[in-house]
Amino acid sequence: MREISFFNKNEKKWGEIDRNLSASASISADELSEFYIRVTDDLAFVQTNYPGSKTESYLNLLATRVHQRIYKNKKSSQSRILLFFKNEFPMIIYKHRKSLFASLAVFMLACLIGAFSTHIDEKFPRLIMGDQYVDMTIENIENGNPMGVYESMDPVSMFFYITFNNVRVSFLVFAAGIFFSVLTGFLLFKNGVMLGCFQYFFYTKKLLYISALTIWVHGTLEIASIVIAGGAGMALGNSIMFPGTYSRLYSFQTAAKESVKIIAGLVPLFIIAGFLEGFVTRCSNVSTVPAIFIIIFSLAFLFFYFIYYPYKLHLNEQNQLQTGT
Repeated sequence: MREISFFNKNEKKWGEIDRNLSASASISADELSEFYIRVTDDLAFVQTNYPGSKTESYLNLLATRVHQRIYKNKKSSQSRILLFFKNEFPMIIYKHRKSLFASLAVFMLACLIGAFSTHIDEKFPRLIMGDQYVDMTIENIENGNPMGVYESMDPVSMFFYITFNNVRVSFLVFAAGIFFSVLTGFLLFKNGVMLGCFQYFFYTKKLLYISALTIWVHGTLEIASIVIAGGAGMALGNSIMFPGTYSRLYSFQTAAKESVKIIAGLVPLFIIAGFLEGFVTRCSNVSTVPAIFIIIFSLAFLFFYFIYYPYKLHLNEQNQLQTGT
């Protein structure tokens, strides 16, 4: 049987399963089991006869959705929040990994452009950061306290201000994705240029080490959150431009729900980054050892939780699908 004939023969059945999974109403365990058997049987046939085809990709995604629904219906003593951060959130991160890497690429390119622009034009920082901020920083450097800006507010006020600002910026970067990812890309580019410019400015003052050590105590999680929020925005925009086998509306609705969950999952990072900037960054010039430890630990956490762990969950799910467990 040709692939198109097989697809046409079963399209109605798969569409019905898809609609049932998308409906808000609950599905019984027996129905889910029946759905799973139907889809995995068809998937096995397609993998044998049409390997690497679009039909295989579609059924693989459909089987994954059924499996996730079965998993969610299992009784568990764990709280909903714990399950979210343990399974659902990392799986969403893995699903949209390409958008996240695209967001990171745009941001890093912008950082390089910001640094290079500062290298060829010493007035560029004033254009990007403003005369007032640059003059204040120069004054702090002359007074022997280059990172004095982080001591301009009391710790508690700075914590709340920074946390709120991080949430605001990240949500804006995410929501801008509705404009076909273009505005999200622009905001990521703007923030990246500012960071590159800021760091190179301190390099020209022979203070790159102390500035990086101070900024990245909180900046490791803060910048990562903005980049991940940018990936969520790009996923939202891409769902409109590239709906795949789904209708444009359904693709957008699904991506919107998942993108909002990404932003919700970043809330702990916003809070921790705000706490570090409000209470810890101002003390980073006292001893470099704690600052280095925090930066390394933050990087290790980001690599594990946003790259390695989602990949391992994906592999485990694929193994379960193949074994039928």
